[in-house]
Amino acid sequence: MARMIFYGLFVTQQKYQLVLAYDGTHFEGWQSRRDGRGVRHEIEKAVVALFGICLEIESSSRTDAGVHAMGQSLHVVVPVKTSCLPARQLRAALNAQLPEDIRVMRARVVPSTFHARFDAVAKEYRYHIHQGDVMPPQLRQECWHIAHDLDIVAMQKAAQALTGRYDFQHFTVRRKGELLDSHRTLIDCRVIKKGARITIRIVGDGFLYKMCRRIVGTLIQVGEGKLTVSQVEEWLQSPTPQPGGFVAPAHGLTLWSVRYPNT
Repeated sequence: MARMIFYGLFVTQQKYQLVLAYDGTHFEGWQSRRDGRGVRHEIEKAVVALFGICLEIESSSRTDAGVHAMGQSLHVVVPVKTSCLPARQLRAALNAQLPEDIRVMRARVVPSTFHARFDAVAKEYRYHIHQGDVMPPQLRQECWHIAHDLDIVAMQKAAQALTGRYDFQHFTVRRKGELLDSHRTLIDCRVIKKGARITIRIVGDGFLYKMCRRIVGTLIQVGEGKLTVSQVEEWLQSPTPQPGGFVAPAHGLTLWSVRYPNT
């Protein structure tokens, strides 16, 4: 590990992986905008409060405003004056500094070569929908309320059609600059209904900007009869831009987990 001078003492730089859960309701996303509230900024403040310096923070994903996390992964490099700080102690110390809507769920020491973003092999998102006449108020920040009927079987067929490696250019929102490679692999995409709860589970090797929410919006339109499974299949094969489904609201989406080799 590299050596550095810290307040006149020789110290080592120790890298940790942190797994975060957060309620994204009052965040502008992982990265804050102008004078906004970002998850990354809160983590940086907590690390600086503990160590006086923060050397590096990198997340596996940059969640959008309003999106939640149960398993956001990041790495952080901190100075250690004497010996390696136990991971459980770091978790407790950070949670004491963080606001109540962010929690470090797990922490572990990782090799200096570990990278939270580039080492990830898959990410799982889950989108929650409450289908019922009345939305329970305690669910309003984590579920999208849809009161009308949906054709769940058609949605499941469309989800299955999306599984595999395709060009998902029709399932993203274009930003400034050229969209380079828009091919992604969906390892699993399924629609699960239990009582009034519909969960759309999406696992992939990577995602384009707002891709998960556009997939959800597309599946909902299939469930409403506004799109067919054949149309979704055609979009996956079409080289020319198609309108795609609408973007589902952010508050129903949760970054559920991030997978790494041998974990």
